[in-house]
Amino acid sequence: MEIDASLNVFGEVLESCSDNPVTGFLRDGCCNTSDTDIGSHTVCIEVTTDFLEYSRFKGNDLSTPMLEFNFPGLRPGDRWCLCAQRWLEAYQQGMAPKIHLIRTHQKALEIIPIEVLKMYAVDLN
Repeated sequence: MEIDASLNVFGEVLESCSDNPVTGFLRDGCCNTSDTDIGSHTVCIEVTTDFLEYSRFKGNDLSTPMLEFNFPGLRPGDRWCLCAQRWLEAYQQGMAPKIHLIRTHQKALEIIPIEVLKMYAVDLN
């Protein structure tokens, strides 16, 4: 497995998205990615009730705990590394959650334009 450089959308060091719950494709708390991350789990979102319902409707229930996978289930206010394509899909449906740019991997830019990401950023002045 080849891990991509741990850089955010600004080309700076990628900051942790969440350690509680632990997130990331590599389960390292960051939205790091690798050549085996087919879903590109690179966008650090701030979970909302609306997004959890949208995701469940799309077949990915993120709110129900799955203890066999050590997954506690997400609640509004949690941060989570989301697949870039799923975030883009939610954006196109008017359901995109806010994001943290300094915690979003630069690989997300291959799927989502920076101008779109900036519109949903909670960490821009």
